[in-house]
Order: sequence, then C-alpha cells, then structure tokens
Amino acid sequence: MTDDMLRAPAEVKYAEELDWLESVDDGPKPFSWRLSPRMVRLFVLGSERSDGLDREIGQKWFGDRSFVERSIVTLASDRGLLLIGDPGTGKSWLAELLAAAICRNSTLVVQGTAGTTEDHIKYSWNVSMVIAKGQSRESMIPSPIMTAMEQGVIGRFEELTRSTSDVQDALISILSEKYVSVPELNDDNIVFAQPGFSIIATANSRDRGVNDLSSALKRRFNFIRIPVVTNKRSEAEIVRFRTTELLRRHRIELELPPTLLDILLQSFADLRAASASAASDDERLESALSTAEQIGVLEDAILHSHFFGDRTLRAETLAGSLVGSLARRSPEDLAILNKYWHGVIEPRSKKDGGAWQAFLEGGRQAIATLS
Repeated sequence: MTDDMLRAPAEVKYAEELDWLESVDDGPKPFSWRLSPRMVRLFVLGSERSDGLDREIGQKWFGDRSFVERSIVTLASDRGLLLIGDPGTGKSWLAELLAAAICRNSTLVVQGTAGTTEDHIKYSWNVSMVIAKGQSRESMIPSPIMTAMEQGVIGRFEELTRSTSDVQDALISILSEKYVSVPELNDDNIVFAQPGFSIIATANSRDRGVNDLSSALKRRFNFIRIPVVTNKRSEAEIVRFRTTELLRRHRIELELPPTLLDILLQSFADLRAASASAASDDERLESALSTAEQIGVLEDAILHSHFFGDRTLRAETLAGSLVGSLARRSPEDLAILNKYWHGVIEPRSKKDGGAWQAFLEGGRQAIATLS
C-alpha cells in the first residue's frame, strides 16, 4: 500500500508495527486511545531490552525522552499541546508519530498561513448542496479540526503563529468549550468534542513577532520547546535514519560512507559556530543550518550521484550539494561560504587530506559556478 503513496503517513508506514503493539498492549488507555501511554512512548522512541518485548521497535524520533513523555501526558489531559522550536527540529514529525500511535490517524491537519480562515478550523458549506436543499448537517463540510472533535481523535495545527489573530481566537473557544456552534442551523447546531479529542500545534520560534499568541491561547496549551540537536552522535543517527528511508523509498542501492557523513556533520557544526559569532545578519547564512537541511543536502547529493554519477557518493558531489543548498542569497551567502572554504576547509584538507581534499575542490567549483 505504501508503494502507492509518495509519502505514506506514519500510521500507514508503520501499520504492522502498530498492529503488533496494540495486540500485546495490556496497559491502561486514556479515552479511546489505541495504545497505552507506555506503548506510545515505545513506538516513538523505540524499545530497549528492559521493556521485555518479543521484537525490537525501532526509534523514529531522536530527542530527549522527557519531551515525548510530557507530550503524551499532555494529550491524556484536556489541554492542547504546542511544540515550539527552530526549523528542522522534528516538531511536525513528532506530532505525526504521536497522532499515529494514539488514534491511528495523523492526517487531520490544518496548515497555518496568512490565508488560513476560521472556516479552515471550523466548517464551510457545499454551495451546490445548499442551493439545492438548503443548509443542513449534510451540506456542511467539517474542517479537519471539527472532524477530530466528532471522532474523538487528535487534530493537528501546523505553524500556528503563521495564522492571524482571528483564527487563533476561534481556536480558543474550541480548546476551552470543546464544542463548535453552527448558528446557520436551527436543529442539531452544536458539534461536541468526543472523549479523546485534542490538538497538537507546532510553532516556529523564528516566527516570533509574526502573529504572537495571545495570553488566553497560551493558557490553553502546554508548551514543549524542542531544542536544536547539537549532539553529534544524535544528529548522525537522525541523518542515517532519514537517509535509509530515502534510499528505500527510491529503491536506491548506494552506500553512505561514514567519512562523508562526518564531513557533512562537521561542516554544519562549523557553519553554526560561525553564524553564532557573526556580528550582523549579513555575516550569517540565511539557512537555519538545521538537521533537516543537512538531510536535504545529503538527499540532493545521493540523487545526483544515482542519476548523473556512477552511483557512488563522492565528497565533491556532497560539497556541490552543500553549496547549492545553502547559497540562497547572492552575493552574501556565497561570500560567507567562500570565506569558510578558504579559512576552514582548505587548512583542514591540508592537515587531514583524503576526502577533505575532494570536498575542498568540489566546493570551490560550486562557488565559482554560482558566483
């Protein structure tokens, strides 16, 4: 079934694993949850020998265990969950995994933008049916959030701070009263949330000041701040995990040399340090230099090697992908990368040699091409 989808949601991708966990789960379950809190945590973070399971459950989200446990506890209460952090910290992926494990449906999603309206979180109307038969529950089109309320499952709201204050205010009543009034109807004009309904929202910490959350809305959420992954080992695990998924999805047989992964991780660590010490925005790359962007650089290099190379990932290809992905502003970003290549990569290639030399030349060529 997953072969028929460009990107299968977590509940489809891991359906067999979720079925098995549900079959052996004898723990207490809040509301109509499909898995107990303990099994939800196992599904997200993976199993350990001490868990005593007959099979291994792979880790799917890499981060502090306490963040996952607090998220699960929040969803077992009547409060919303707000995951906030920098781009690429895995907020949306964690939200999807939690919804998949709890209710086997992670697709009831509203994407917050400047164009998101109250209709997107409440309901709209099938105009042709209204003209033919008038307004009724049958002609009403429930939003993903209203559908989640009716089914007693998890609704998701991505990029909450991108939506306007009117939309945020409408969400306050849903989180507080747990129902939505439909004034256009005379009868059956209230949609009540069923037990198990909750909302997982995400917010980008870099969007602060775009549409700040009101104090009233903040009180309806438990905040969990997801930090940028700075541990090199954890970041390497995330990149390997995502890369393995990429290769499987594209049916590509290509080895990721550990040396090139180290080069990628070290390069991003260096660029982050340079960005942190920069005196102005002009001296910082526009890129957030997140783990997600590392994965994007590696994906670009792998696909280029597969389709246009000799199906071997090489350092010069990785360097070209890194420069091409991070040089978003010209000439500012190119100047920053050129300085980095001359000041850091060149001395390192002379000292360590090997793949660093090919990485140096590949980056030089990419910068010259884009300049």
